[in-house]
Amino acid sequence: MARVRRNRSYKLAQIYDRRSREVPFNAEVAEVEIDNPLALDSGEKILAIRSIRGDPLGRLHAHHQIDEAQYRGGRAFQNDWERAERGPQAVDPTREYVDGTRTRDPVTESQRQAVLRLNRVERELGTDGAALVHDVLILGLTMDQVGARRAVRAQRWNDYFARRFRECLDRLALVYGFATETSARRAERRG
Repeated sequence: MARVRRNRSYKLAQIYDRRSREVPFNAEVAEVEIDNPLALDSGEKILAIRSIRGDPLGRLHAHHQIDEAQYRGGRAFQNDWERAERGPQAVDPTREYVDGTRTRDPVTESQRQAVLRLNRVERELGTDGAALVHDVLILGLTMDQVGARRAVRAQRWNDYFARRFRECLDRLALVYGFATETSARRAERRG
């Protein structure tokens, strides 16, 4: 007598699993929860994989070394920096003007607002803090590389730069409105 086949239930969540199973051997990835772009209801989340290889802020967030407010403050700083940067960088302004070339684009309101926010951030962080944040968030340097640029190569200096960078991220979260002064004090007492 033949065996009776039973119906197997399939979960719909597994049918639409779009995560990559194979990653390159030198990849550094982390799972993140994002809004589902194909969702019918707002607020649905899905898991996605993002590369953290060239992203020091993403790496710190994926390893739970910084909190959500610090992460969002750092991303807001990067967004303002990209917005404030303007035009193609390869254009040589020393060359003669030739008919048919474009003139410089005017400064937009969003660029102006981004520059104003960056100026406020530099005042809040100070010269050293602003340079440290720029080195890590814009240039993507590690704490070892930051120490090498400043001609100090000791673990104690790396620890100092890491602690100072977290303080700067706390200040960025305050400036951009992702944290309040009381939550920053609470985080200081914990850490």
